[in-house]
Amino acid sequence: MIVTPSRIAAAGVLADLRAGQLLDASFERRTASLDARDRRWVQELVWGVLRHRDRLDAMLASRIRGGLGVLDDGVLDVLRLGTHQLLSMDSVPPYAAIGQSVEAVKRRHGQGAGKLVNAVLRRVDRERAHIDPTPPADPVEALALRYSHPAWVVARWVERWGLEETGALLALDNAPAPVVVRPHGIDADALAHRLAQSDVTTRAVALVPDSLEITGPVALTELETFRRGQFYVQDPAATLVARYAHVPEHSVVADLCAAPGSKALELARRARLVVAADRNPARVTRMRAGFARLTADLAAPAAPVAPPTATDTTPVSRLVPLIADATCPAITAVDAVLVDVPCTGTGTFRRHPDARWRLQVSDFAVLGALQRRILAAAATVVRPGGLLIYSTCSLEPEENDEPVDAFLAAHPEFTVEPPPIGVVSDSVIDQGRLRVLPHRHGTDGAFAVRMRRAA
Repeated sequence: MIVTPSRIAAAGVLADLRAGQLLDASFERRTASLDARDRRWVQELVWGVLRHRDRLDAMLASRIRGGLGVLDDGVLDVLRLGTHQLLSMDSVPPYAAIGQSVEAVKRRHGQGAGKLVNAVLRRVDRERAHIDPTPPADPVEALALRYSHPAWVVARWVERWGLEETGALLALDNAPAPVVVRPHGIDADALAHRLAQSDVTTRAVALVPDSLEITGPVALTELETFRRGQFYVQDPAATLVARYAHVPEHSVVADLCAAPGSKALELARRARLVVAADRNPARVTRMRAGFARLTADLAAPAAPVAPPTATDTTPVSRLVPLIADATCPAITAVDAVLVDVPCTGTGTFRRHPDARWRLQVSDFAVLGALQRRILAAAATVVRPGGLLIYSTCSLEPEENDEPVDAFLAAHPEFTVEPPPIGVVSDSVIDQGRLRVLPHRHGTDGAFAVRMRRAA
């Protein structure tokens, strides 16, 4: 039996994650040679395994003599992949899930490992009706097992929101994230019409009504509207951060942690010029490529590197990518500065299910120190009377309110100033600060504070 390239790619991604690589980068590299359908299948499989890893492990541990500790990591990866196919992917016949898993293990780990995988997966298939593990008596541990999140993270959230709301958050983390797109150089109605001509159905988004949610499976990169640069992908939470920033019209703005660039694009809908900076040259290169795609149907240059002219009318035409370190910004004072700082990303676990397994308690201290350095540095390039906007995609107070409160205490020349009423929904404003919660708003998580420097 030949192991399919899709399953080889899936096992390769899990091996990369064990080696410390990030999910998105590994997925792109491992699936580069696959067609769009197979890429979607690999994504469904790998993301599903990561979202349900603890539950899968609990099922497997009771069916392996000696527990999971006796297994080679690669064998355990294949067992997780095979079990998820058997229990959660109706498109995969049991014989294919079992046979392919056995063959994959035999090639790397020998006949003995193949026999073990065969026996375990056949037992999983026979016992699927009663396979769920017995939940722990402790309600926090029970939630952690049911939704496959680290128990210490669940405990933090239960303390903040209670069992019911935390359960809703965990359930959303394990659901596929919707694909939401923003029109570029075209209005939402016209974009929806053009997508419909390609048999792509859409619907409006509650908190950001001029965005469109794609309601069915589709290969975005194969669409004519994608190739012509008429939309870019952006979760509503990210759009809300840029709208909450509400930079002045015709202003000069710096986004100091800009990659991959979608918030900079949103800022450019109002600004005259947006410097989109990031310290990582590779990320800036990818950001430039993304901006260049958005010029495909325009008369603007293929790579936006020069200041805009009076004839520039689209957001991308007002962007200037820049390699720069946010802790030491090499720019003069501007009208507004956004720092979307590096964070633990606990508000984006549904998009990045690997992040929940990388997270450590020490990350809050390490990232917190960096966040405070970036915020203090960004303040130095805000002109008198200008705006400073701090944002994260985290749900954690150590990364959100605490660094902002410390900054405000040390910089009395800055005060919190929310945008005018109606710029964003009141439902996401908390004492002047933007607070978007997945379980309450149905989007990714986001936090932002808009601060005005005294004139």
